[in-house]
Amino acid sequence: MKNLLTDYEFYLRIERAMSRNTVSSYCSDVEKFMSFVGGEVRTAGPREIETFIGNDKISKRSQARRLSALKSFFKWLMMEGMIEENPCDMTDAPKLGTYLPDVLSVEEVEAVMETIDTSTHLGLRDRAIIETLYGCGLRVSEAVGLRISNLYLDEGFIKVQGKGSKERLVPIGDMAADAIMAYLEVRENFPYDRNNDDVLFLNRYGKSLSRVSMFKTVKTAVLLAGIRKEVSPHTFRHSFATHLVENGADLRVVQEMLGHESITTTEIYTHIESATWHKDILEHHPREKKRQTTLNR
Repeated sequence: MKNLLTDYEFYLRIERAMSRNTVSSYCSDVEKFMSFVGGEVRTAGPREIETFIGNDKISKRSQARRLSALKSFFKWLMMEGMIEENPCDMTDAPKLGTYLPDVLSVEEVEAVMETIDTSTHLGLRDRAIIETLYGCGLRVSEAVGLRISNLYLDEGFIKVQGKGSKERLVPIGDMAADAIMAYLEVRENFPYDRNNDDVLFLNRYGKSLSRVSMFKTVKTAVLLAGIRKEVSPHTFRHSFATHLVENGADLRVVQEMLGHESITTTEIYTHIESATWHKDILEHHPREKKRQTTLNR
């Protein structure tokens, strides 16, 4: 059973090029299912799958994730010739309803930005992190993985490595770019580690900032701003997309900006020239609108 799970993990990482978090999540669900059926996964049918999915009184979203993991696993078993049909094909997916993520208002985002003490090198780093999360709509893993060599601030773009190691160019506005530049000027104050020369966001020890540390950075700034919502780095991504659409940006442009995988299948219908895409994003971002208003006074 352990060898089977190891081979499946290899398939997800190498052949499917899934992110580390997705691989971990899928393998965890499959391992739980193996224990649930006593290791007899090849003879499991729709009844066992439905019972497992609905077990533990988990949320509909978690049930859907479990089913997705098992569909992928049984599909792999078919490819390997271990079973003849996928029992998940006869299993109904749970109805999720509409998921509405929490977002911050423009005023709340401004309050978070203003509460950060930029008189220290750590404060400048934190301001750059949050400006980048909100200014570019990045996932936390994408922000943690940013490299200095992938910053094209003069051109108004950064290169991001998204899910499945897929790279994309993301427009960055002047306010986020200025925050990064201010941080880069004091980055030398962090302890030197040659293994992290190209890493953008460092911790106080000169190592690459972790996802957990970025979560703590965001939560601290939000609490200091007096905001009592449940906020994570992803909240700034949701807020970024919501505010762009509210200000008139094309929804398809925003989806492409976010690097959603579904856009790949519709790219032929929604192709947007790079210059138009860049202009559309920056014209409708509230931080850029505020900056232009200030400059025009």
